[in-house]
Amino acid sequence: MDNLIRQCSFIAGQWLPSEQLFPVTNPANNQTVVEVYDAGAAGAVTAVEAAYSAMPSWSKKTAQQRADLMLSWFALIMEHQYELARLLTLEQGKPLTEAKGEVSYGASFLQWFAEEGKRVYGDIIPQTNDSQRLLVLKQPVGVVTAITPWNFPNAMIMRKAAAALAAGCSFVVRPDPQTPLSALALAALAEQAGIPAGVFNVIVSEQAQAVGEVLTTHPKVAKFTFTGSTQVGKLLMSQCSQGIKKVSMELGGNAPLIVFDDADLELAVQGAIQSKYRNAGQTCICTNRIYVHNRIREQFTERYVAAVKQLKLGDGLREGIDVGPLISGKAVERMQSLIDDSLAMGATLVAGGRCASKSNFFEPTVLTNVTDEMPVAGEEIFGPISPIIGFDDEVEVISSANAVEVGLAAYFYSENIRRIWRVAEQLAFGMVGINDTAISNAVAPFGGIKQSGFGREGSKYGLDDYLVTKYLCLGSLSD
Repeated sequence: MDNLIRQCSFIAGQWLPSEQLFPVTNPANNQTVVEVYDAGAAGAVTAVEAAYSAMPSWSKKTAQQRADLMLSWFALIMEHQYELARLLTLEQGKPLTEAKGEVSYGASFLQWFAEEGKRVYGDIIPQTNDSQRLLVLKQPVGVVTAITPWNFPNAMIMRKAAAALAAGCSFVVRPDPQTPLSALALAALAEQAGIPAGVFNVIVSEQAQAVGEVLTTHPKVAKFTFTGSTQVGKLLMSQCSQGIKKVSMELGGNAPLIVFDDADLELAVQGAIQSKYRNAGQTCICTNRIYVHNRIREQFTERYVAAVKQLKLGDGLREGIDVGPLISGKAVERMQSLIDDSLAMGATLVAGGRCASKSNFFEPTVLTNVTDEMPVAGEEIFGPISPIIGFDDEVEVISSANAVEVGLAAYFYSENIRRIWRVAEQLAFGMVGINDTAISNAVAPFGGIKQSGFGREGSKYGLDDYLVTKYLCLGSLSD
């Protein structure tokens, strides 16, 4: 693993130190893993300039040439899957098994887009007169900049970078300063794979505002992509508007999971557990609100609570751990505040609800007698708390599920095919899992609607945000 640990930003194919250092902390024990150099706004400018210089030669490579390099990178990532996963767990906290899954998931986007990049087709439009021929080309948008979050420090980068590189764009990413080591390790493997200097750049900095301004306003940036909170996304999008940048945003969520009275109860319990407690609930598409039909609510709750109590909490590097720490003490305080507020408004605590003393570990928690008016239902929790809400009517629960400003993911369980179509079409979310909560993969479009953002990552649609459409009119062809 040590040969993948880097302390410097990777810009123009070089590892560049700076004058300032800051620590990367293991959330499981609050100990420093390593100190890294803060490149600041100046480093961001250098990275954008490097990407701009590298763009012409990269975009002129054939799709097959780019694919060969990307597949070499993919192979190296999978060869070093364990080392990358262990590094990810050290800086982010999730259990090692989950971390290995994230590394594989992130790499799958390289594999997918290496092939999909060969299928960026144009069109020939039937002409309106004999003297013209009308053609459409798709070309890379240009330099792409990105800001990615701490909860998936490997996969959130690869989802964006793979599509950008396949389209022929060069790429600059600023990972969250809480989890920069995964990004730098990916850069080390990109260098080893032969990705040309300046095509993939990683800028590490705690100076969020200054670096963000460079990545959203620099005149040589053509496209900006962001995964994070809706609040921050709005600010960054406004900055992009100054230069009319192409923008894609994957923002906050508040995913409902609905269990109808005709559901397979055991399947619903398993799916809800998987969705809610993965990464200690720190995912944008994890279940946030659990709506259960009142006919089966007691039965579901009994099984769900029993399953929650079986989850093992602890350091992600230990064997058999299901739930790791939260990212910080501030996150722990927020969980306690949400629970206290809910209890004060009439909720009942039936499992968990406590944090270990002076640590970032918070017990998997279940609250019952929850209403939509409670903050634990109306806000994105981003932690291991399950609020269970009863309902009686399909129309009522769809209305409740949709009554939020965001629309990223939703889930429901039903064995009634008529209901499945009705509910799936009425849920106002960009992604809907039906009798399943493991919905994300490289071949499917990931993204939301409403204030969860726009644009898609993965699938054939994932290339669109990194391409521009050019129309050619060839005239004077008639005799």
